[in-house]
Amino acid sequence: MPNSSPALVVTALIKDFGPVSSLDGKMVRVLDGVHLRAYPGQVTALLGANGAGKTTTLECAQGLQRADSGTVRLLGENPFNAGAELRSRVGVMLQDGGLPPSARPLALLNHVAAMYASPRPVAELASRLGINSYATTAIRRLSGGQKQRLALASALIGNPEVLFLDEPSAGLDPQSRTIVFDLIRELRAEGLAIILTTHLLDDAQKLADYVYILDAGRTVTHGTVAALTADDAGDTYRDLRFHAAPSLDLPAAAFPDFALREAEPGHYSVAGCFTPADLSALARWWEEAGILPTSITMEPRSLEDVFLDISGREIR
Repeated sequence: MPNSSPALVVTALIKDFGPVSSLDGKMVRVLDGVHLRAYPGQVTALLGANGAGKTTTLECAQGLQRADSGTVRLLGENPFNAGAELRSRVGVMLQDGGLPPSARPLALLNHVAAMYASPRPVAELASRLGINSYATTAIRRLSGGQKQRLALASALIGNPEVLFLDEPSAGLDPQSRTIVFDLIRELRAEGLAIILTTHLLDDAQKLADYVYILDAGRTVTHGTVAALTADDAGDTYRDLRFHAAPSLDLPAAAFPDFALREAEPGHYSVAGCFTPADLSALARWWEEAGILPTSITMEPRSLEDVFLDISGREIR
């Protein structure tokens, strides 16, 4: 972790919603002990399946929801009862955009900028995010990707120290995604603390300095991308995949240090920290069993592999 003080500290966070129905009167525990820290100059990613608690965690961290238990400190303050001074230091991009449908993008950005003492230049931000091409179109007529870029600009216009991004790449075409990712990297280099959620694990792997994975409202693991995708000794963990005839007799005893399995018919996965000798042993098995794979790939373990291991699903 960096030497600087964290911009956000969440400890043992609990949040209940409900009741589920008027009949049983039971509350639903959405967050059940979430903890995380986010630092200036870093992108911190929250990952998890739908319903894992990512958005609720962000809402509590931003002060939009009151925690039932645990603590949240945003720039040293409780965000739920914080005043305008703290809020002026924080930028928020909500998952649904939260944009007024009848407003025009450029007029909205100028309006928001007028609320801050030292806003970012509107013209520069609009140009960077390609907003000028639809500057006078009513927001309700914009595409999902256009709304996302405008929501990001709105979150940035106040020149915040902390930036919350809920699914920032949702609905973006490849070109827009590149523009947004490059901007996020520049903001990180400027020293912003950036906290984002995403269900696109490849995006998290490209952007994140530190990752927290939530499951059923709890923080189940966390670390840098390199640490999460390595084995216990810190060696690079790789996944080798090959295609061959379905239902092969897998010699588990011959490869005790690897997870060798048929993920789906004819699609095989071998996971471990491979050496040349390991690959030679695998090739010998193919030769002795008369197996000729139709394709072979080997890649470092990804966040998707980590996520699927935690969620108990097979890698496909």
